[in-house]
Amino acid sequence: MIRLQPWKRLRALARAYRAQLRFCIRMSVAGLLAFALGQMFTIPLHGLWVVLTALVVTQMSAGGSMRATVEYLIGTLGGAIYGAVIGVFMPHATVIEQAGDLALGIAPLAFIAALNPAFRVAPVSAVLVLLISGEVGGGPIGSALVRFVEVALGGIVAVAVSLTVFPERAHGLVVKASVRILQDLARFVPDLLDGLTRPLDAAKIRRRQDELGRGLADFQATAAEVRHEPFARFVAEPDLGPLSRTLLRLRHDLVILGRAAATPLPDTVAPRLAPLIVRLGSEARTFLHQCAAALSQRRPAPPLAPTEALLRAYTTEVTALRTEGITHALSNEEAERLFALGFALEELHRNFVDLDRCVNDYARRSI
Repeated sequence: MIRLQPWKRLRALARAYRAQLRFCIRMSVAGLLAFALGQMFTIPLHGLWVVLTALVVTQMSAGGSMRATVEYLIGTLGGAIYGAVIGVFMPHATVIEQAGDLALGIAPLAFIAALNPAFRVAPVSAVLVLLISGEVGGGPIGSALVRFVEVALGGIVAVAVSLTVFPERAHGLVVKASVRILQDLARFVPDLLDGLTRPLDAAKIRRRQDELGRGLADFQATAAEVRHEPFARFVAEPDLGPLSRTLLRLRHDLVILGRAAATPLPDTVAPRLAPLIVRLGSEARTFLHQCAAALSQRRPAPPLAPTEALLRAYTTEVTALRTEGITHALSNEEAERLFALGFALEELHRNFVDLDRCVNDYARRSI
């Protein structure tokens, strides 16, 4: 049994980093296959740019590899053509002339790349055409042609490997990312609401807000890769737009909650509102955790009724405080924070309803 413990730990690590290990294998296979093709076709520099291209455009998903390959080909073709034109029509016999050609080749393409990221590799391609045309023979035009063929071959290798070696669909990665975001939201909501009953660490709250923002940015970047997958149009998949918008709005709700919970509730209203807020945080955490599990397993969403009942109880209690005139004694700042809290909770409820709809949509149209 003692000897089996290291293997169990190794298997646990392999399961935890399954996606990363698959990506590692795909990239290694792509690099080795590109190198083999470079040797087979006697491509200059031992197939260096075929291998580098295959490594650069191999992404976590097949859709990501397709998108990166298309952008890399566009940038390479534009840079190679522009570099060949400069190499043919501009003198470059001396070092000064070469420097002038480089400046003329880099500056306009760098400006275009700043406008359109698809051309970010164009300046590199132009420089390669201008500097190594003598090494590969054929002059600037031959160098441009070789450069484009190398990139095209490397891109084909990367896409082929992404589709055949442990293929990972961008849609599956998006679902996993959304599950992680929901789990993060579930842990964060009750912590924020606790700020209404006790002081919070402002630096820690900002750090967690930033982490949520980065997670959403990664989610949206992966979602953009879905439409580049060659089989996406042939598979009935739920539209990612509603889920993406709902997660973004939930993150905004937490920003508003964070501002409202910057300081605890006033003593005049805390005894009556604090217990409801604590229960609401616990119920919201349970709902978000269950939504994450349902989305992951393609099951219907959990019941929203318990959360809605607590929201109604909170609204009823705030109305009672106003009727009794207790809220009239609050300062302007305290009243504004109480209003912001009520608005944030209303928006949270509205977005919980949208989340419920998204999860059920995934359950009905499971893949």
